[in-house]
Amino acid sequence: MEKILETKFAGLTLSNPIIVASSGLTNSASKNKELEKSGAGAIILKSLFEEQICEKSENELNDYLNLVRETKKHCCIPVIASINFYKNDLWADFAHQIEMAGADSIEVNIFAFNTELSQEFDSQENAYIQIAQRLNEVVNIPVIIKIGKYFSHIVQLVDNLLTAGAKGISLFNRFYQPDIDINKLQMTSGKVFSSSDEISDTLRWTGIISGRLPQTSIASSTGIHDWEDIVKCILSGASAVEICSTIYQNGHEIISTMKRGIEEWMHSMHFNSIEDFKGILNYSSIENPTMYERLQFLRYFSNRD
Repeated sequence: MEKILETKFAGLTLSNPIIVASSGLTNSASKNKELEKSGAGAIILKSLFEEQICEKSENELNDYLNLVRETKKHCCIPVIASINFYKNDLWADFAHQIEMAGADSIEVNIFAFNTELSQEFDSQENAYIQIAQRLNEVVNIPVIIKIGKYFSHIVQLVDNLLTAGAKGISLFNRFYQPDIDINKLQMTSGKVFSSSDEISDTLRWTGIISGRLPQTSIASSTGIHDWEDIVKCILSGASAVEICSTIYQNGHEIISTMKRGIEEWMHSMHFNSIEDFKGILNYSSIENPTMYERLQFLRYFSNRD
């Protein structure tokens, strides 16, 4: 029964498309083993941040390498390391050490905004591309780039990342959500967890990129909370999905619930594999691709009072 859900993402074979995203859920080998028992197709280890690498804290770096080794020792599913950085080049040597520790892949989670007037318009895009190129030079395992959605030309960026050597793209990382306390007159944090309402942009760009760049191996991320969301992402062209908030909110059992829901839906629709329906509703496959575009907005509201 498990074979029906098998999928390939970034050169990795997953027994099912559900990847547990980098978070506190994946910060120990024992937790990761439990996630595997619950049915996860792969796990992404809790991120190591650029600041930790720059500080050269031997304990933190060794702890991370041990997390990779111990998780690989106890888990059979793909183990993906995660580095969260932007500027410093010290991570290059550490990425090689992560590979030597046994990680099956590395996901790079790049958090940055252009906020300085002196920055070039495309400086952020160029930083992503340079990082992908550099990583591809120092490791042989697949490199996955997790990007944000605040770019002027996402399709071109993804194409450039693939040319630079990225084997997979994750859409999208979810930035820290700021808020304002109007009574205390101070900045505070907003919602920590995502909601299903946030899936629209994920579906939009998964569909557009898989249609325009069919060679792209995509993991959809953000706003995925139930099995129906996973099916939607695969229909739009994803090979896998990354989930996090829904596990925090519903527990590990949500993974088996998701798998069962996907399987039952596939049987009802007479699909025998993930490949049978992957991308059949992406940008290039549907009769009216403007459904993925902003132009549809006017048509939608012009018919409403």
